[in-house]
Amino acid sequence: MAKEKKTVLVTRQEQLLDDVWSLWLGAGSMALEAGPGQFISMYSRDGSRLLPRPLSICEIDRDKEELRIVYRVVGAGTQEFSALKAGDSVDILGPLGNGFPKVSPDKRVLLMGGGIGIPPMLELAKNLEGVRTAVLGYRDRLFLNREFEPWGKVLIATEDGSAGTKGNVLDAVREHGVQADVIMACGPTAMLRAIKAYAARENIECYLSLEEKMACGVGACLACVCQTKEVDHHSNVHNKRICKDGPVFAAEEVEL
Repeated sequence: MAKEKKTVLVTRQEQLLDDVWSLWLGAGSMALEAGPGQFISMYSRDGSRLLPRPLSICEIDRDKEELRIVYRVVGAGTQEFSALKAGDSVDILGPLGNGFPKVSPDKRVLLMGGGIGIPPMLELAKNLEGVRTAVLGYRDRLFLNREFEPWGKVLIATEDGSAGTKGNVLDAVREHGVQADVIMACGPTAMLRAIKAYAARENIECYLSLEEKMACGVGACLACVCQTKEVDHHSNVHNKRICKDGPVFAAEEVEL
């Protein structure tokens, strides 16, 4: 897909939690080209922050040509973005990366998101057909969970047990006896490592979207490489760029 850097306008922004924000951008052609699992890079107005911040696409509104980004404030760059108001402008680059593959409508799909890995699963849920179950994992406070409800069954897992299953997303899967033909997941590395092992044991097709610190976002700087196995070349280990070759990989391909 094509990518371009352009100045766009903020259409609206709201605070979901103390540190989680939802931002809609008038992205024009980017919204028409973007797909589930891709991301954009947003640029700071502060000249001392040269590198953009990679942010996953949460929703795509092609009619309005808008992109929704749900992000957590973790530093000065994202803190700056949280102050944006409707009508403000911001520079973005995208759409970037390779997203989730299409799935046959007769497949039972299990979507698994953890923490800030939950937002990119929403657009994916909207685009799937057939049976889909979303299992969302939180530390304690919930966000976006009700927005998944129109698109399939939703299960919740919280570390403190304040909502849903006490534990992680796999604990919720086991508790509810969820069956699946395909797993698609995004979240912290420890969560993805456990999901990969579970999928291998259960012989379930699985795709993982890796969360990784990125720099350029287009594969030029090699700051976000991961080890992968080229299964067609004697299982040799290679380095691949998460931003360019991913962020979505087949589970058996990536080393976690």
